Amino acid sequence: MGEHGVASAAVDARGVIVAWSTGARDLLGYGPEDVLGRPAAELLTGPLPAPARRRLNRRTEWHGPVDARHRDGHRVELELVAHPLTDAAGEARWFLTATVPEPVARLRGWALDQLPVPIALFDQDGLAVATNSAMEDVMGRPEKDLLGRRVGESVDGRRKLPGFEGLDAAVQRVLRTGEPVPYEAWLRAPGEAREHAWLVSLSPLKDDAGAVRGMCLVALDSTEQFLARRRLTMVNESGGRIGSTLDVARTAEELAEVCTDYFADFVMVDLLDSVLAGEEAPLLPGAGPLLFRRTAQRSVLEGCPEAVIPVGSRHTYDEDSPPGRALTSGRALLYDVDDSTRRLWAADTPARDRSIDAHGIHSLMAVPLRARGVTLGLSLLARHRTPDPFTEDDLLLAEELAARAAVCVDNARRYTREHAIALGLQRSLLRHHAPRQAAVEIASRYQPASSRAGIGGDWFDVIALSGARVALVVGDVVGHGVQASATMGRLRTAVRTLADVDLAPDELLTQLDDIVLRLDTETAADGDDDADSPGEIGATCLYAVYDPTTQQCTMARAGHPPPALVAPDGEVEFLDLPTGPPLGVGGLPFETAEFDLAEGSVLALYTDGLVQTVGHDMDDGLTLLREALGGKNRPLEETCDGVLRGLLTDRPADDVALLLARTHGLAADQVATWDVPADPTFVARARKLACDQLAAWQLHDLSFVTELIVSELVTNAIRYGDAPVQLRLIRDATLICEVSDSSSTAPHMRRARAFDEGGRGLLLVAQLSRRWGSRHTRTGKTIWAEQTLPDETTVR
Repeated sequence: MGEHGVASAAVDARGVIVAWSTGARDLLGYGPEDVLGRPAAELLTGPLPAPARRRLNRRTEWHGPVDARHRDGHRVELELVAHPLTDAAGEARWFLTATVPEPVARLRGWALDQLPVPIALFDQDGLAVATNSAMEDVMGRPEKDLLGRRVGESVDGRRKLPGFEGLDAAVQRVLRTGEPVPYEAWLRAPGEAREHAWLVSLSPLKDDAGAVRGMCLVALDSTEQFLARRRLTMVNESGGRIGSTLDVARTAEELAEVCTDYFADFVMVDLLDSVLAGEEAPLLPGAGPLLFRRTAQRSVLEGCPEAVIPVGSRHTYDEDSPPGRALTSGRALLYDVDDSTRRLWAADTPARDRSIDAHGIHSLMAVPLRARGVTLGLSLLARHRTPDPFTEDDLLLAEELAARAAVCVDNARRYTREHAIALGLQRSLLRHHAPRQAAVEIASRYQPASSRAGIGGDWFDVIALSGARVALVVGDVVGHGVQASATMGRLRTAVRTLADVDLAPDELLTQLDDIVLRLDTETAADGDDDADSPGEIGATCLYAVYDPTTQQCTMARAGHPPPALVAPDGEVEFLDLPTGPPLGVGGLPFETAEFDLAEGSVLALYTDGLVQTVGHDMDDGLTLLREALGGKNRPLEETCDGVLRGLLTDRPADDVALLLARTHGLAADQVATWDVPADPTFVARARKLACDQLAAWQLHDLSFVTELIVSELVTNAIRYGDAPVQLRLIRDATLICEVSDSSSTAPHMRRARAFDEGGRGLLLVAQLSRRWGSRHTRTGKTIWAEQTLPDETTVR
C-alpha cells in the first residue's frame, strides 16, 4: 500500500508474528518470509511504553505511538492499535494495525514536545502516558521515568514529592467528575533550583460518547505574576500595618514586622536620636557624625540572636560601611555577602562580622528612611534562612516600605513635637500652687489626652479675692492642639482679670462669653471663613466664689458639668446649679446660685473628659464619680488619685482637669465688725477700735499703718458715701481692712496739687498697703486694703 496506508499483522501470545499483510510489507519493507516466526519486538527501535505493557498484560485494547525500524534501517513513526483476540483453542492473539501519522499529526506531536510549557497526559487510572520535554526538564527526569506514575510520585513509587499532595487530589477529582479544575501551587519541582508559582490547568479527555478516557495537565510558570501580586498585596497591607499609631518607636517596630513577615529573615531599624526626641532631623549629607538609636529589630529566629546592638542603644555608622554609604547617597543598596562585603559591614562594629558568619547571612540591604527630603534613619535587612538572595525587585519593595514608614515616622515626630509644645504651654498656663489662704484646702490633677487629637484646652484655677474670699474656676475649650491651648491661656487670663474687679459669677461669665465671641470673629476674619459666622471657638466654664466669713459659695456655669459636693459625713451630691449656655453662643443669660457649705465640705470641679469616656456615658460617669468621691475625712490627694483610677483608662481620649477644694470658715475671733455712724467725729473712735483689736490679735507692729488706713477709708465713706457704713477687720493670711457703704460710686485716686488740703487719701492707702481695691456689692460697694502679717503671726 501507499506511504500512508494501513498495515496489519497478527501476533500470538508469545509475541511472535504469525500473520503479515501486504500493507505491512509496503510500510516497513519486510516480506512475510522475513518476519513470520520472529518476535514482533525485534521490529521496534525500543521497548513498548509501560502503559502499553500493562494493557497488553491485562489483555485490553491499547493504542499509542511507537517507533519501528525499516528494513533499510531508518526509523518509522507509527500509530499502533492493538486488539486482543482469542483463537478456537482459547489461545490469546493480538491483531495489530499501524498507520503513519499524517503531516498535521506529526506537527501536533512536534508542537506538543517542543512547547516550553510543561504538559503531561494521564490515563483513566491517573497514570502518566506521555510528557513533553518541558515537563522532563521541570521534573528533572526523562519521560521513561515519569510514565506510569501518578502526579508527584517519586521514581521508586514509595513516596510523594513535597508540595504535590493537593495536585494529585485535584487530578483524581478531574478523572472522577469529568470537570476541568484549575490549581495553583507554590512549590519546588525536582528539576528546579528554587520554588516557583505554578498555575496548573487540569482538563479531562473524553471519547465520542463523553466518557472520560484520560486527562491533560498543563502547567504555567506564574512566578513573576505571583510575586508581583504578592508585592502589591504587601504594599497595600503595609499601609494599614505601618503607622497605626502616632508613636515613633512603634512605627519602626511595625516596619520590621512587615518586612520579616514577607521577605526578610532579619530586620533592624535605626532612627536618629534627634528624631526620637521629636526634634528636627539634620539634613544629609555633610551633617557630620550622626547618633542613631536601635529602635526596633525582628528575626525569624526566636530572640533575635543575629543582633549585636540591643534595642535602645546609641551608636554611629562608619562612612565607608554600607549603612554609611546608603545614608550619604540617600539610596538603598543591595549586597551579596563575600569577604570584602563582610569587612565593609564590620567596619564600625566588628561583632557584626562574627554574627554574619555564625548565622550564614548571605544577602543584605541598607535602606535609608527619608521623608520630605530629610533622612530620619536606616533599615537593615538580611537573609540567612531564605536560600535565594535579595533581588532588585526586593530592593524596590524595601524602598517602598521604608518610604511609607518614613512618612509615618516623620508624622509621629511632628506630633510628638507639637504634643510636647502644647503640653508645655498648657502646663505653664495652669496653676502649680494654690495661693496661700485659709479659706480652702486645694488638691488638683491634670491628665492630658493620649489620643491622636493631642493636648486640649482644659484648665483650672484658684484665685485669691478680696475679703479672704477665693474663686474656683474650671473650664474646657473645644478642640485640641496648640490652638486650643493658646485659646485656653487667653480665657484663663481673661477670667483672672475679670475676677480682679470682683464681678459676680453670672456677670463674669457674661463678659467671658463676649470675649469668646470676639475671639471667634477675629479667627474667622484672619482666615477664609465668613467673619459673620461665629461658632468655631467654644468653651465651657464653671466659676465659684467661696466666702469663708459667711461660709457661702456663689456659683454659675456655662455649659459645664455640675459640681459635686462631699458633705463632712462623706455623702456626695451634685449641686442643682442652672446649666447656662456654653461660652460663644451669645445673647443668653447666666444664672447664679448660692449654697451654704458646712465646715470641711469638699467641692469637686472637673471637666467632661472625666465623666464622659468611650467606656461610659455622662450618667454612668457621674455615678462612678459619686462612688469615687464618697468617704469621710479622706485626704484630698488620695481622693484625687482614687477618682482618676476609678474613672479613667490608661489612655484617656480627652483631657481631664480635676479640682478639689475643702472649705474652711474663719473663726469668730478672726473677724471684727463695727457700724459707723455718719458723723466725722467717729473717725477717731474707729481708729481706737481698730488699735484695740490689733492688740487683741497681738499685731501691735501694724497699729500705726492700720490707723492711717482706717482713718482715710472711714473718712471717705462718711464724706462721699451713703449710710449705712460698716468697718471690718479680717485676720487671715493677711490683715484686711474693709469699709462698706451703700453708694455704688467707685472710688478713684486723683492727683492733688501742692496746696490742696484733700485728694491724697487713696494715694496714701495705696502706698501703705500691700494691695487695695474696691468691689461692688448688692447694697453698694466695699473699699478694702491688705497688709502683710509678720511671719510669726501668719495663718498657715
